Amino acid sequence: MANAEKTAAVEELTDLFRNSSAAVVTEYRGLTVQEITALRRALGENATYAVAKNTLTAIAAEQAGVTALEGKLTGPTAIAFVSGETVDVAKVIRDFAKDHDKLVIRGGYMDGQPLEESDVRQLADLESREVLLSMMAGAMKGSLSKAAATFQAPIEKAVRLAEALREKQEQAA
Repeated sequence: MANAEKTAAVEELTDLFRNSSAAVVTEYRGLTVQEITALRRALGENATYAVAKNTLTAIAAEQAGVTALEGKLTGPTAIAFVSGETVDVAKVIRDFAKDHDKLVIRGGYMDGQPLEESDVRQLADLESREVLLSMMAGAMKGSLSKAAATFQAPIEKAVRLAEALREKQEQAA
């Protein structure tokens, strides 16, 4: 690879690091080109799956200010740069690794913090952002309904008491 090509590769990787909210580092040793292409398709627009030399990746990470990849850039490495939901990307990679045992999850980073392989798998076990938001909205709706009923109960009790007093006065008269 000529110096100009290396410089261009480092610039491209640096942009990917800067424009991604997270990244998942994998070892792809033994995967075919068709399998890597299938993984890229499965990731869709949520991530860019890039294969690059480890030294160039390390230089790009340093230029982008990413320090969370130390020790993860050994052997044949590919990185999924997350541009969408991190949980969705982690699920795709986890599921792909289940079906293709040659894909090894090494870890990654999210919000500047390092992730180990187990962290990526835990992320994959989470519900998607939309599901979590709907669960939270449902919980809030239930709490608001209970609060409204709690506030309304004394008013209803006072109305029933006033009605009973009025009826008692009418009977006494």
